[in-house]
Amino acid sequence: MIKGETMREKVKNLWKLCFNDSDEFTDMYFRLRYSNDVNIAIQSGEEVIAALQMLPYPMTFGKNEIKTGYVSGACTHPDYRNRGAMRELLSQAFTRMLHNDMAVSTLIPAEPWLFGYYAGMGYAPVFRYSSTIFTASEVTTANEAVVLNKINDYQEEVYRYLDRKLRERPYCIQHTETDFRVILADLQLGEGCVYILKQGDKIPALAIVYPAGSTWQAGEVVAETPEMHSLLLQHICGQLNIPSIRVIAPAAAGQNPQVLGMARIINAKTVLQQYAAEHPEQEMSIALTDPQISANNGYYYLNNGKCMNSAKRLPGSHLALTIGELTEKILSSLHPYMSLMLN
Repeated sequence: MIKGETMREKVKNLWKLCFNDSDEFTDMYFRLRYSNDVNIAIQSGEEVIAALQMLPYPMTFGKNEIKTGYVSGACTHPDYRNRGAMRELLSQAFTRMLHNDMAVSTLIPAEPWLFGYYAGMGYAPVFRYSSTIFTASEVTTANEAVVLNKINDYQEEVYRYLDRKLRERPYCIQHTETDFRVILADLQLGEGCVYILKQGDKIPALAIVYPAGSTWQAGEVVAETPEMHSLLLQHICGQLNIPSIRVIAPAAAGQNPQVLGMARIINAKTVLQQYAAEHPEQEMSIALTDPQISANNGYYYLNNGKCMNSAKRLPGSHLALTIGELTEKILSSLHPYMSLMLN
């Protein structure tokens, strides 16, 4: 077995071979995000031939919270591809996630063709976003009460504000304080930053902004009111001397959302119990099959806000679903959201 720092270095070398990330980003990831505890690898002798990391993220789920595992850095050495190494690795990851009480796994495919690959492992494309252009008006509304601040380093009040606003979203991946420090480190590498409005000692709006190709992009904007939202973006355009900025946000009704990430239910009982409690009007009888996690196989009955499951089939008709179909059916309807992921 490869141990400790040796494993870290071998996984890092495999990462460099498989991905086109800058040395600065790779160093930052392995310094701040990687640990042997979240890593799963397949070895051939002394070499690591495939690896991935399962990064823990909380997620609001209605009025509750669940644990999720974000699959990061999934890669296989070119000499060992198309031999099932990644399928084996993902199966091991699912077992580990189940053991760690993670109810759902998430990921963002690095290439469009990978959506089909991950669908074969039970993932469904359920995380969507909208992309709009905010154009700064030439006439600025004077608001002497607010000041624009640029933030590069960790500040407790800034994190607390972002955390509070993200938690207002009912089905949304959350970011811990540790993770926010990683986001800041990544922003510094990409010449981005956090902008806030200050109104006295309060923060009424926050945006995370970075260059994206020939434009600037706000990967997250949270605000107390629509007026403060617009005012912040107006100030940022003025500060950066740009006419407009692209804004990434949860899709509103009537918008045509774009797919970003995928999810896979890891613990069907947990997710269906939470879903039933949030949607007591739903009645379903499900016959579930999961080729990778046998503990999920069986029959589930949703009725009056509760979920009962059984290894034996009860009388009546059942909706036959694979784990991917169940993920699509349950999570798509909830419009889950993720932002500020290391993708």
